[in-house]
Amino acid sequence: MQSIKITTSQNIDIEYEVASLGDRILGRIVDYGVLLGLYYIFYIIAIVFFLSDFKNMGNGEVPVFLIVVLIIFSLINVFYDLVCELFFNGRSLGKYALKMRVVSLDGARPTVSQFLLRWVFRLVDFVITLGIGALISVAVSSRKQRIGDTVAGTIVIKTTPKANLDQLFYKPTDENYEPRFPQVTELTDNDMGLVYEVITNFRATGNSSVVYTMAVRLQDHLHIQCPADLNDFQFLQKLAEDYNYYTSQSNS
Repeated sequence: MQSIKITTSQNIDIEYEVASLGDRILGRIVDYGVLLGLYYIFYIIAIVFFLSDFKNMGNGEVPVFLIVVLIIFSLINVFYDLVCELFFNGRSLGKYALKMRVVSLDGARPTVSQFLLRWVFRLVDFVITLGIGALISVAVSSRKQRIGDTVAGTIVIKTTPKANLDQLFYKPTDENYEPRFPQVTELTDNDMGLVYEVITNFRATGNSSVVYTMAVRLQDHLHIQCPADLNDFQFLQKLAEDYNYYTSQSNS
């Protein structure tokens, strides 16, 4: 799986798995399924109203409700992706199902203008080129970006962490491992559980603010300073590794 390393504004490096062409196609199929389901719902509503008002309509008269239904569905079809990504943190329902998300190239949430650019260029990616433009662009791009992503400075990433909580918490330690923070023994399993949740959350969402907050609290609680050679995320990882080391030593 191809990945991309992004440095956040707080100088934290995080490696994302880039959503593959297959992932994006499957996500799009889910989105089309959602739109198709909405189409049938609106179609049934239109038929019900049509039958109920059929006797009251003149020859050649088009019922107003039918026009309204068509307009509403057309608006949903056109603005579906933009509205979903704006209000659901860079995800359409298809991206949510496939655990994908749109992020800026700096790892942050895209701005409204980036979402708008990405949406406008759907005309090129899917309408004018009938989807071939998006297909070719994602296939040949080193970052798996469609044309709209390239213009807007965005990328679609996988949000599933590369390691689950149990793998992080209980991974075996090397016999030659050298801990750096003996103060970590003052923490409890519940404390470390919170640390692992922050680590997992960061890997899934790239939210560096929770990493910074947790790092500051631990430094205050343990009366230690984060070394200059570690950023906040690496500091938490090192504390987790040290805790795992001391725990394994006490249980051996």
